[in-house]
Amino acid sequence: MKIVIAPDSFKESLSAAEAANALETGLKTVFPHAQYVKIPMADGGEGTVQSLVDATQGKLAAAEVTAPCGNRTAAFFGISGNGQTAFIEMAAASGLHLVPNGQRNPLAATSYGTGELILAALDSGAGKIILGIGGSATNDGGAGMLQALGARFFDRSGCLIPAGLAGGSLADIARVDFSQLDHRLHHTAFEIACDVNNPLCGGRGASAVFGPQKGATPEMIAVLDQNLRHYADIIQRDLHLDIASPAGSGAAGGMGGGLLTLPNVQLKAGVEIVIDAVKLAQQVRDADWVITGEGRIDAQSITGKTPVGVARTAKRFHKPVIAVAGSLREDYEVVYEHGIDAVFPIIRQAGALPETLAGGYANLVSAAQNIARLIRLHQPHR
Repeated sequence: MKIVIAPDSFKESLSAAEAANALETGLKTVFPHAQYVKIPMADGGEGTVQSLVDATQGKLAAAEVTAPCGNRTAAFFGISGNGQTAFIEMAAASGLHLVPNGQRNPLAATSYGTGELILAALDSGAGKIILGIGGSATNDGGAGMLQALGARFFDRSGCLIPAGLAGGSLADIARVDFSQLDHRLHHTAFEIACDVNNPLCGGRGASAVFGPQKGATPEMIAVLDQNLRHYADIIQRDLHLDIASPAGSGAAGGMGGGLLTLPNVQLKAGVEIVIDAVKLAQQVRDADWVITGEGRIDAQSITGKTPVGVARTAKRFHKPVIAVAGSLREDYEVVYEHGIDAVFPIIRQAGALPETLAGGYANLVSAAQNIARLIRLHQPHR
């Protein structure tokens, strides 16, 4: 019997790899001789780099970059085992967690460090870059990132704008010049893990929807949105590119739009990128059971989350799928319409959240053991 174990992380409790190990441990108590294939998963957000590194037998690499507030910070990216693909999380260089609560201000935050991470990935020799753009502190339309890659922005006096463009300084841009963009970008394929379809500006745009969580007040949001409109107009005039209206251009403070100015860029659902990269379909094709899960399963799970992505892949081959979750919302049953056959919460007893999170591994082992017992009942000869 072959069992594919493909969970996402359980936030603040277990990484995807740890969750896979726990599930395998529990299942082995009942089926010690089964074939287990563990595939740590992610949906393009936190943990994506580690999952892709694990799945490709790759490695992590360190880089020092510019943090959103302009200070230097330690960051990382991943390199696949064959060295051909680099994996980047924007949050590693430009993440909200890098800015203390009292200092969060998207008018002043720059994505320059993400551009530096891309350069480090290019220096590694990668011909393809998978970039997850969630969790950012910025609202600069990716302008800071583009500066790091060689794009030049000029003000109304014709002066070159210094590195570190931010959401508040986009209004200073009068002209753009991409002639000195790093030449390697023309030979590098980008897959951008983007799980929102918001446009750059307006009521559903980057500033209005995502600005508040980055510290933007209503007054700031108005300025940020106006600045992004100005930025998009300049890009349209000078580069003949529309970065304002494509779905996903408003992701990560407009980083989606900024990335669309580069050659060879595709915006895709994060979980689909990971599913392709880890070759999930090849493994589930001949599996008997597929086990997946993540910290919480609810109605939002059908919009680009790992368990449903795994289930949809498994159902292409008519495989049974069981999901486990740290918690379930009242509306979780909708996942049954999207390929998941059964869902099991893993909590064994009520308790304070810190203790529950700390007990995640043991809870997952216990849940997997019970799942295995049910699977054994399903077998014709026990």
